Amino acid sequence: MIDHISIGVRDLAKAAAFYDAVLAVLGLVKLRTKPTTLGYGKSYPEFWINGRPDRAGTADSGLHVCLRAPSVEAVDAFHAAALRAGGASDGAPGLRPEYNDRYYAAFIVDLDGNKIEAVTFLPRAS
Repeated sequence: MIDHISIGVRDLAKAAAFYDAVLAVLGLVKLRTKPTTLGYGKSYPEFWINGRPDRAGTADSGLHVCLRAPSVEAVDAFHAAALRAGGASDGAPGLRPEYNDRYYAAFIVDLDGNKIEAVTFLPRAS
């Protein structure tokens, strides 16, 4: 249903360093570089960051983006990479049975207050 998404950041260079590290563990790399925007993805830009020095998100904006992770290990690595890169935890990696008994996710807040989640679904029990 959704082809790509864009979020605003105050400092594109700082945000690029953050997202280069955080998205790499999910298999997303920088595919497009323009003066005020960067596009990350696997085969085409699915996740864009846009330099918006005066209009970037805030922690109370309500923005929430969830990215699919290939494994539990990738969710854990996403969370750890975000913390190492200066982001904050908004929910440690773990099962979220309130959503689904197979829903394993981690939640972070980037340098500009944007809330980003990584999720994977555990295999069904046999």
